[in-house]
Amino acid sequence: MFTFLGGRPCLDLTTTVQVRHREHPRELLKTPADGTRWLAEAGYGPAIAVDEDGLRRIVTLREVVNRLCRQSGRDTDRAGMNAFAARPPLVPHWTGAAVEYRGDLGQALSTLARDAIDLLAGPHAARIRECAHPDCSRLFLDASHAGRRRWCDMTACGTKVKSAGYRQRRGGGS
Repeated sequence: MFTFLGGRPCLDLTTTVQVRHREHPRELLKTPADGTRWLAEAGYGPAIAVDEDGLRRIVTLREVVNRLCRQSGRDTDRAGMNAFAARPPLVPHWTGAAVEYRGDLGQALSTLARDAIDLLAGPHAARIRECAHPDCSRLFLDASHAGRRRWCDMTACGTKVKSAGYRQRRGGGS
């Protein structure tokens, strides 16, 4: 259900609202179970249970990150981000085959907030992009050499845009 194309966990969190620019955006974090599942799929471990208050906190962080990444944030957003990051982060445990992250929801949110701060205060902040597909509003980190990536994923959004352009040029309509 969740896609992780952003290149950074904090950007992937923002994509839990799809087609933000439309009149009726699609919310993917509707229940606490959705929050638990997103954290597990993001690699933060299946043991983090999310309740109604936890879901509210996840959504609050998501919206703060979204506004700051789109450069529409306020000073209160920076303060909110710093407050989330002030808690200890998740603790990585190396199992020999993989890394598992352990902790509670506050630690997971701190880890996500720290990722956002690292991105926004670092040299890659200028490489945060919004997908150019008209039906997509995903934020992603443009890690391409030239820095001209337009789509969150070439096999999804990029192919659709290029195919539609080809059909239009050939006279096939949309």
